[in-house]
Amino acid sequence: MHPLLIARVLGLFALLFAATLTVPVAVGLAYGEAELRHLLLPLSGALALGLVLWLSGGLGARLRIGRRGELGVRDGFLIVALFWLLLSALGAWPLALGIGLTPVDALFESASGLTTTGATVITGLDALPRSLLFYRQQLQWLGGMGVVVLGLAVIPLLGIGGMQLYRAEAPGPLKEEKLTPRLVGTARSLWLLYLSLTLACALGYRLAGMDTFDAVAHSLSTVSTGGFSTHDASLGYYQSPAVEAVAILFMLLAAINFGLHYLVWTKRDAWLYLRDAEARAFLGFVLLVVLVVGLVLALEQVFADPLTGFREAAFTVVSLVTSTGFATVDHAHWPDFLPVLLLLIAFVGGCGGSTAGGMKALRVLLLVKQGLYEVQRLIHPRAQVPMRVGRRVVDAGLMQSVWGYFALYMITFVLCGLWMIHSGLEPLSAFAAVATSINNLGPGLGEVAYNFQGVSDQGKLVAVAAMLLGRLEIFTILVLLTPGFWRG
Repeated sequence: MHPLLIARVLGLFALLFAATLTVPVAVGLAYGEAELRHLLLPLSGALALGLVLWLSGGLGARLRIGRRGELGVRDGFLIVALFWLLLSALGAWPLALGIGLTPVDALFESASGLTTTGATVITGLDALPRSLLFYRQQLQWLGGMGVVVLGLAVIPLLGIGGMQLYRAEAPGPLKEEKLTPRLVGTARSLWLLYLSLTLACALGYRLAGMDTFDAVAHSLSTVSTGGFSTHDASLGYYQSPAVEAVAILFMLLAAINFGLHYLVWTKRDAWLYLRDAEARAFLGFVLLVVLVVGLVLALEQVFADPLTGFREAAFTVVSLVTSTGFATVDHAHWPDFLPVLLLLIAFVGGCGGSTAGGMKALRVLLLVKQGLYEVQRLIHPRAQVPMRVGRRVVDAGLMQSVWGYFALYMITFVLCGLWMIHSGLEPLSAFAAVATSINNLGPGLGEVAYNFQGVSDQGKLVAVAAMLLGRLEIFTILVLLTPGFWRG
């Protein structure tokens, strides 16, 4: 392990975060906000911290780290974990100064934004300064693709490789795959795609009737599948089918593997979306759940006409399965099993390599295929049929990692749920709070159906831990708790 080099990398990331704060400052100036202390002080603090870490780690740049100058496995995991903890703390500073949140509430709001969870402790959003509203949206946008991936685009400044950072940060089970031969090219391609989708989404919202500020602000939380809004009523504020249609389109695009977007972009072949096994399974699952929810709403006559019910079903299902968490209606009080079903679909989440949360559709698809495979083995014990996803044969190592992830995921979910009950929530609300946190979803059920204001400080800290575990997909955090990590 190389502490000086780790400090230098963290310093770089702190400097990048300080640079991002100039954008909400510019927004505040554009809207004539005279008081910007809540942004300028954190900007100065992050800049100073970044410079101290960068300069103190300068000796690390002269160390010889392996034959190819790569960060080690332990360095990568530690940098990513420390970075997200550091960034959550730095991100809380403007919220504490600008809104007057307590330290725990500010940390909760910051972590919720950066992990694209979208749960909040704030009400009265419509009255907040534009600079703070934009800052919250920007937190989600940065966390969506991961500021670590942004750092990989400039990591050559350190004279070292960054593959271990990418492995620790990248969502989904296929962490070794890169879009381009060079890691820097991969990071830049990801961010170019991300930025292009964001600009297209902002244009779509503007054409659908939003003003320019809201269009840009909501595009940041849509493409990141974050779900923060500039209004307490979320997208329900607009009561606009056009706005909902734009949101559905870009939530779905953001929940599909960005590697697949890259292939479609470079090969100019949109049919690749339907040829990809994971994307096809994900979209089929979304369609099935929309039909089920829409049918129940129609049978229960929740809305005046079935078409309205299916429209609301489509928006709500897409919003929750992609872990975005936008709302247009109070789905927590829909009839029958619908509230529980809508919470459960968040466990599936989007595709691997997307900004969506959850376990990822590819992992769920592999678990289902493995279950069916075991049934076939009971019928034909001697049959040797390889498991495939599309045309790709799934090797045993990948399945082991998927089952290992699933086991740790469920153990973590149960333990955090019990801890949340201990913090004061009744069981349904406790497990809903953990489900919405670990899946980076936002809205829950019971006491956390709308916000986390009524949750104790201890419960909020449990939620923060679950958010980070979910965003970094369990392993990145838990590996730091193993004795072998520190002995190596």
